[in-house]
Amino acid sequence: MGDVNPLVSTSNSMDGDAFEARFTDLCKKGLSLDEKTCLGAMKLFKETKHLVSSNVSSAERTVEEAERFWFSFVLYSLNRLSEKDGDSAQQKSDENRFTLCQILRATKLNIVYFFEELPQFVVKAGLVLTNMYGEDWESRLEAKEMQANFEHLTLISKSYKRAFWELFLSSDANIGKQESATSAPDYLSKYHRFGWLLFLALRVHAFSRFADLVTCANGFVSVLAILILHVPICYRNFKINDSPRFEAELRRTLKMTNKLMEDILKKKPCPAFECKTETLEHIDTDGLVYFEGLLEEQSFLSNLSILENNYNNATRNRGDLDERLFINEEDSLLVFGSLSGEDVNISGIKRKFDSIASPSKTITSPLSPHCHRASHVNGVLGPLNGKVASTPVSTAMTTAKWLRTFICPLPSRPSAELQHFLSSCDKDVTNDVIRRAHIILEAIFPCSHDCSLTGSLRSANLMDDTWMEQRRLETLKLYYRVLEAMCTAEAQILRAPNLTPLLTNERFHRCMLACSAELVLATHKTATMLFPTVLGRTGITAFDLSKVIESFIRHEKSLPRELKRHLNSLEERLLESMVWDKGSSLYNTLIVARPALSSEINRLGLLAEPMPSLDAIAMHINFSGGIPTVPSLQKHETSPSNFGSLILGQNGDVRSPKRQCTDYRSVLVERNSFTSPAKDRLLAFSNLRKAPLQSVFASPTRPNPVGGGETCAETGINIFFSKINKLAAVWINGMVERLQLSQEIRESVYFLFQQILSQRTSLFFNHHIDQIILCCLYVVAKLSQLELPFKEITRNYRKQLQGRPEVYCSVFVDRSSTQQNGRTRQDHVGIVAFYNTKFIPAIKYLLEELDLSRTTTRTTQVPESNNSNDVRSMPWIT
Repeated sequence: MGDVNPLVSTSNSMDGDAFEARFTDLCKKGLSLDEKTCLGAMKLFKETKHLVSSNVSSAERTVEEAERFWFSFVLYSLNRLSEKDGDSAQQKSDENRFTLCQILRATKLNIVYFFEELPQFVVKAGLVLTNMYGEDWESRLEAKEMQANFEHLTLISKSYKRAFWELFLSSDANIGKQESATSAPDYLSKYHRFGWLLFLALRVHAFSRFADLVTCANGFVSVLAILILHVPICYRNFKINDSPRFEAELRRTLKMTNKLMEDILKKKPCPAFECKTETLEHIDTDGLVYFEGLLEEQSFLSNLSILENNYNNATRNRGDLDERLFINEEDSLLVFGSLSGEDVNISGIKRKFDSIASPSKTITSPLSPHCHRASHVNGVLGPLNGKVASTPVSTAMTTAKWLRTFICPLPSRPSAELQHFLSSCDKDVTNDVIRRAHIILEAIFPCSHDCSLTGSLRSANLMDDTWMEQRRLETLKLYYRVLEAMCTAEAQILRAPNLTPLLTNERFHRCMLACSAELVLATHKTATMLFPTVLGRTGITAFDLSKVIESFIRHEKSLPRELKRHLNSLEERLLESMVWDKGSSLYNTLIVARPALSSEINRLGLLAEPMPSLDAIAMHINFSGGIPTVPSLQKHETSPSNFGSLILGQNGDVRSPKRQCTDYRSVLVERNSFTSPAKDRLLAFSNLRKAPLQSVFASPTRPNPVGGGETCAETGINIFFSKINKLAAVWINGMVERLQLSQEIRESVYFLFQQILSQRTSLFFNHHIDQIILCCLYVVAKLSQLELPFKEITRNYRKQLQGRPEVYCSVFVDRSSTQQNGRTRQDHVGIVAFYNTKFIPAIKYLLEELDLSRTTTRTTQVPESNNSNDVRSMPWIT
């Protein structure tokens, strides 16, 4: 074992004094910050600068690049978090204000890279930010919301641009109609900018600050509608012949847009049918209004200037992105490319952007998928053939249509079939189910109830409250629909309509409500309430939610493929990291199934807190929904001891003496060789589907009647470990193929991973499974005498679909036994430090079991593999 050492040095060559001097120079000269702001920036910088070294050693960038990232993170955090203790945004002077765009231009970074790297800073500097700015710093920083908002605006701006230029791109014939041919492109660009500014005004004054993608899509279509009505026909690239009426959602948004033009531009609308103008010919003007002089030459430039000034005034003190930059794709903040000049395939954001295409195809369907080539027949824009490419915007509108078509028409109370199951329990639980649903959904989608706001803030607030109310109703209907399907299937398995153990289980219902809410949020593609917000508001954990996802997909057969993929991706995220986080109910089950781990679980304080009671949640949200209060459901039995009650966290689970937990160990037999992950998953899930759902939520301490003395916790953990192994197999396969390693290496890495999960489970605590996989890859390659540096492993991992730099740059370590140099007891380090100090000492004896006699060569071609690395080919996705 003497030669099992990392090939990456953890040292760096940063000069502390010069580093500090460059930051000071940036603040004073690059951003012209005043003395007070500079002092605040320097304080945060000094508290965090020792963390920068791991940014250099653990990632593929130079010291200079790491500096620029850290400078931008510090300044962004200062700008967002210093608005406390009376120093509000409104009180900041013009001299103190600086925006994210200014920060990025001064540090020569683009937005994509900034948001991709920001999570590392958030993890590493979290303790410092807590000490300096309070426990709520993360919600005030709004990093996730800002990133999602940026992605949405990028999608919308590209869709808007392509739709606009397909509708109004001047042909030679059109230009010839102008008095001055050279003025046509200039005016079209100004019309284009006018439309975008009008859309931004809609976002600022009518929508919430981080509006969801569907709302934004309706907003930009309403802007296109106004442009169609008002842009002179000589600029048109289409003909309208009795175009279809607007959908109801677009009409509502159009009314808001019209009201904004009245308020901001001081334009008086008139019914479109009363106006005699060539731009309205052949248009169904029912319900539409027209603004005289809106885009006419004598007043257009003035209107454009008004919108510019309105946006400046409305966003003056926010410090956010200047959303006008999206109208110019050549802006340096939006241009993709590696900082070091190397062709780096960055993960996440760019892969999404590369696939963006216009959602506009025809005048009658401005949100349909983009056709890459268009034909012009009699001047009418249309697709060249029937095949069109879907885009993120068109996909969002498709899933929203599913919600309107399949879910919205449903009743907002349990159907007669569902009521039959609810009333067939040991006692009628209909009122309990209805009351719980209303309380939990108001907790997930709260209304502000703030009547003190005025002007645009009040309009946006009312829009938010309406939006929340609509999402609550959609979630409620989806919950009842899927619950009914699950009850029907459960009754068929049990051959009895009495489903008391399942329908009186508090945790089960909350998981169902959380899953329903997450689907509704995913349908609308919100920039706020991002996962895992729904977990905290329902009081459940990631491990709880992972129990219902597969069943939810299977019992809602109308789910669009995109939403199935979303839930599948969500389950991957739960399994790979979130279930291992501190406070996960996984540990409450592990402590029963693997008693030997109890001391480590307790030492690290990993057990989940008790699930908050329904009454506590109702009191917290000041619930007064008019639902009749009913006595709390009584448990059918109590825990066998106080210790058992502590383990279960008194979570409100209703335990029935009739509850059984079927033995599934036959599907968990480990294979001696690396088999296809797809086949393994299919085998496992096909067997799991035969089990009653109520057994999944059974008390962990309850004995398994058919398991030979095994508890339900042990069976549940075996099933959970099987899922982890199958997910890891897919990730390992992808990395081995990318690195072009041999089949023997792949089998050894997979075998070692399995052994660590089974025999050194505590190594997974507070970790991402990819961190264990990367270490397994390195140690197996090292022992096989392959030249495979850690830097090459992490560089290739970053190109994987699931690869994120924070996975290998910020690895949790517990320093309780080696506290020194004033470091905290728990810290985050680079993957190399984790490998040296924690991984190798923990798995030394396991390495002796590896047979590496045949793994000394590296292949020149990719090994044959089924399913490649596309874990999204889950068996329940059809």
